[in-house]
Amino acid sequence: MTTRFGFIPVFAVLHDEDSRSGLIAKYVPALQRLGGEQWSPKDAGNPAPLALFIVTGGTEQKTLDLWAERSKTVPNEPVLLLTHPGQNSLPAALETLGRLRQDGVPGRILYLDGPEDKEGFGQVETAMRDLEACRSLHQARIGLVGAPSDWLVASSPDPATVQKAWGPEVVPVSLEELYQALRAVPEGAIAPLLTSLVSGATETREPSPTELGDVVRVYVALKQLVDQYALNALTLRCFDLVIELGTTGCFALAQLNDQGIIAGCEGDLVSTVGMLWVYSLLGQLTWMANPSRLDEARNTLWLGHCTVPRGLVSDYRLRSHMESGLGVGLQGTLPTGPVTLLRIGGKAMNQLWLAEGEILRAGDAEDLCRTQAEVQLTRGTVGDLLHAPLGNHLVSVPGHHMDRLQMWWETMAPGWSVHG
Repeated sequence: MTTRFGFIPVFAVLHDEDSRSGLIAKYVPALQRLGGEQWSPKDAGNPAPLALFIVTGGTEQKTLDLWAERSKTVPNEPVLLLTHPGQNSLPAALETLGRLRQDGVPGRILYLDGPEDKEGFGQVETAMRDLEACRSLHQARIGLVGAPSDWLVASSPDPATVQKAWGPEVVPVSLEELYQALRAVPEGAIAPLLTSLVSGATETREPSPTELGDVVRVYVALKQLVDQYALNALTLRCFDLVIELGTTGCFALAQLNDQGIIAGCEGDLVSTVGMLWVYSLLGQLTWMANPSRLDEARNTLWLGHCTVPRGLVSDYRLRSHMESGLGVGLQGTLPTGPVTLLRIGGKAMNQLWLAEGEILRAGDAEDLCRTQAEVQLTRGTVGDLLHAPLGNHLVSVPGHHMDRLQMWWETMAPGWSVHG
């Protein structure tokens, strides 16, 4: 998918209109093919992603002034400076970004070694997608349905921290609102979803028909709250449903994720932000799971949780929730193959653990959460989880994306720490 963006050429005052046009003419068609549109300085407030094309030297202060104007209407955006080999473009960009970083502005210089530089223009395209993901995060609304679970002592940032560090607004939604929505779900809304859930499973083991209907009802009620509060994501204090109502949110969260509404468990805002980040940047679904077992010698770990998006698994069984034996848990089979793991952490949510590896096999141990996968790391070590943990839940995404995620992190948040 092409990201639409603007680029504003920045010239020194010595150049007249004709020479300005001549200097950038050979670059404009390639930028337009990527989705770029040439803007004038008066368009700096346009909320679409923007790059400043440093065409000549002597533009340092002019660029700083332009960025200050941009920041009035588009705050918290990293700066992207396009440069080329002539006219002291690169020296001016180096000086400018050096100053902006002193002022706490993140950003990157993108060097185009001529109009045929495919690798350079590929980096421009990637950077624009990075900006689009950043903008998406700052526009997102995450519903916190109930308070974070009591045991999430390292994963319960206050909403102001989430918004300051990552951009999303946290919208508190009480469990009582969910319970009211549950009581109001019409019976006619249950049957089609229930049929799809049961017919798609390879087996229904413990859950009764009543329990199956109840978990579909939880999904319908949560989806109503998503629509009511215009949420892009949510995280649910799900164990209260088990204790107070004898049902589970496992299917509801899986179904919401499959629909592109990022949904995390246990009121874990940190992991939900991680899931939303990956979805915004890569457009891929994720799985939130517990690291349950590990082997430092083999550099392997087992991940497990009682919910998983059905779009990520090759098949699934309908089981009970592991800890309680109640409701419905999903026992999905995650395909073998490449995978990336991540964990955001720190009091300010400014630390990151990243690793890459392969899913070796699925599991069916009765003392672990229902969906299980053994992962062998090829980049990063499982020992990090023991020696410098950022918290429990990990986020898993199919494919090898460590370099991509790390580049985004280093561009959008310089000075934040990354491990792995």
